[in-house]
Amino acid sequence: MTRKLGVSAALVDGTLVPGDVSLDGDVVAAVGLPPAPGGRIAAPGLVDLQVNGFAGVDLMAAEVDQMLALAAALPTYGVTAFLPTLITAAAADTDRALDRLTEAFRRSSSGAARSLGVHLEGPYLSPRRLGTHPPEHRRDPDPDELARWRRRADVVAVTIAPELPGAVPLVKTLATEGVLVSLGHSDATAHEAGLAFDAGARTVTHLFNAMSPLHHREPGLPGAALSRSDIVVQLVLDGHHLAPEVVRVVWAAARGRVVLVTDATAAAGRPDGRFALGDVALDVTDGAVRNSDGALAGSALTLSAAIANAVELGVDPVEALRAVTSAPAALIGRDDVGVLRPGSRADVTVLDDGLVLRTTYLGGVPVA
Repeated sequence: MTRKLGVSAALVDGTLVPGDVSLDGDVVAAVGLPPAPGGRIAAPGLVDLQVNGFAGVDLMAAEVDQMLALAAALPTYGVTAFLPTLITAAAADTDRALDRLTEAFRRSSSGAARSLGVHLEGPYLSPRRLGTHPPEHRRDPDPDELARWRRRADVVAVTIAPELPGAVPLVKTLATEGVLVSLGHSDATAHEAGLAFDAGARTVTHLFNAMSPLHHREPGLPGAALSRSDIVVQLVLDGHHLAPEVVRVVWAAARGRVVLVTDATAAAGRPDGRFALGDVALDVTDGAVRNSDGALAGSALTLSAAIANAVELGVDPVEALRAVTSAPAALIGRDDVGVLRPGSRADVTVLDDGLVLRTTYLGGVPVA
């Protein structure tokens, strides 16, 4: 069955192409058709590379059915593919969560966002830059432990503090084997960060948050990342993690290599209240997610809201859309998500002329 989306333009291979889009079953049939009135835009389904939880579900503690419910809730906010993320925890808890994630996403579901693998955000993090990660479970890099986890589940991304003993050799091994290495939760100097980038690390987890600061004589991890044209920087644009001026500086320095993520917790998609991130109790007030010490602990952000936040700060709308579609897909080496072109899977979002999400299509089927 062929259907037109009723849009005036579409984001095709990162470029805004005038005209309507048609779907044929579960694939995109055509772009550049006579445009429909109203100014709506079709874009690829959104890709979120850092989802700790969503819609009341915390992935570290969730059962299989809850994980599937989380995946089914994400398309309501435009996300059609995501990277389940696990924070630092006891080894047995990580084992259990990986087993459940493997079981959950072995099952196919036509009405849910696709899991792209697993992101381990820890436990190989700096004791000085843990953020909300439990200090009792932090440890230095252990290649054997990580190898066991990779046999247990499809671990496609790992966040590491590069200054830790054995970190740079592990970065090199992981990069050689096709795992995305992100530097984060780190007290690294710019030199230490540069060694890890040279070894194969390609991105930074939630830039500026839980890492060494940018100083004019010691630029730290943020300065090292921003100064290199080969490094992608990930931002959480929820109005709490970064000041507006910082976002504008980052976009000016790293245009074309910014990825927006949510760092979402179980609080995302829910009203303010109390939630959990692993063993960490969370309180959400006015959209800010904090632990018992008052420190930020993930977010309640949705990726569709991140687009609007970026545009409000002056980011070009097309650049904002790339940062949640083609850019994250390219970062993890996927060419089957974050794309909208004839022949691609019909995972599509439709936004109005103010970039407010109106409809999500999963395999050509609109999501309620």
